[in-house]
Amino acid sequence: MPPLKALVTGADGFIGSHLVQSLLDSGFDVRAFCIYNSSGSWGWLDTLSVDARSSIQVILGDIRDPTSVREAVRGCDCVFHLAALIAIPYSYSAPASYVDTNIHGTLNIVQAARDFGVSRVIHTSTSETYGSAQFVPITEEHPLVGQSPYAASKIGADQIALSYWRSFETPVAVLRPFNTYGPRQSARAVIPTIISQIAAGHRRISLGALSPTRDFNYVTDTCAAFMAISSCDSALGQVINSASNFEISIGETATLIADVMHAEVEIVSDEQRLRPEGSEVNRLFGDNTRLRELTGWAPSYGGLDGFRRGLEHTASWFLEPANLARYRPAHYCV
Repeated sequence: MPPLKALVTGADGFIGSHLVQSLLDSGFDVRAFCIYNSSGSWGWLDTLSVDARSSIQVILGDIRDPTSVREAVRGCDCVFHLAALIAIPYSYSAPASYVDTNIHGTLNIVQAARDFGVSRVIHTSTSETYGSAQFVPITEEHPLVGQSPYAASKIGADQIALSYWRSFETPVAVLRPFNTYGPRQSARAVIPTIISQIAAGHRRISLGALSPTRDFNYVTDTCAAFMAISSCDSALGQVINSASNFEISIGETATLIADVMHAEVEIVSDEQRLRPEGSEVNRLFGDNTRLRELTGWAPSYGGLDGFRRGLEHTASWFLEPANLARYRPAHYCV
C-alpha cells in the first residue's frame, strides 16, 4: 500500500514541527500547512534536515481562510489539526483573533474533511479547557471552565470538531495535551523562559506565579499520543487526555532546571507576567487512563526522573548558540 498522506496544520510551530518529523520517520507522506508570510518561511520546519525538508510538501496559507484550507485538505487521508493561537496573555488583548483562528479555523478543517471524505481528523485541544482542577487527577469528564479567552476559544473549537462527529459522522478524535515542552518551544511558555534566561547568563530569573502546578509532557511523548490516536478507531468521537500523571509546581520546576543547568539562581516575581487572579489556572494534573487503555501509549518521560531527562534534552538544545540566538531572554514574550 502507498503511504498514508497526512496533513499537519500549524506544522511551522513547536509541536507541529516535531510531529512532522515523527510522521516522516513512520513512513507517512506529509503535507505541512504553515501560516502565509511574505518571506516564504516555514517556521521551525526550516531547521529540519535537508532530507526531511525535501520529503514534505509545504503549503503556505491561513487557517481562517476556507479556500486555502480546502486546498490543503484535498487528497489527504488524515488531518492533524494543530494550527491555533495559543498564548494566554495575548488573548487578553486580542480575543477576537482567537475566535477567528481557533474556532473558525477548526470549522474550516472539519467542513473540508467532511467534504473530501478524510478518514481521520485529530483535533488538538488543551488542558487549559479544564481551568483549575476541581478534582485530581483530571479525567476527561472534568467540567470545562474557560478562565481565559484562549481557553474559551479552545472549548468552542473542541465542540465544533465533536459536533461534526455527532452530526455528520465525520471521523474526529480530540487529543487534549497537558503542558508540552521541549526544543523549539516559544519563550512565552514557562520552561523556555527559565532555560533561556539561565543559558544567557542571567541569575535573577523573572517569572510570574510560582505556586501553580502543571503536568509537563516532553514533546516526543505528545507526538506519540497523536500517532497512537491516528490509528485507533475506538478514539473516534472521544476526548482523550495526553498527560504524564505527574504534578510539579512552577517554583519547583525552576529549581529543578537550575540544578540540571548547574546554576545558582534567584527567582524574582515580575508583575507583568502574572495572570489576572480569576484567570490563573492554579492546578493541572492529568489522568491518562483513557489514552493508555485505548492505544497502549505510555509516556517515555514520565515521573520526576523522566521530567529531569526531558529538561536535560531541552536545556542542551537551548545551550546551542545558534538556537539561543533565536530568543530574547531578557524580553517578556506574550
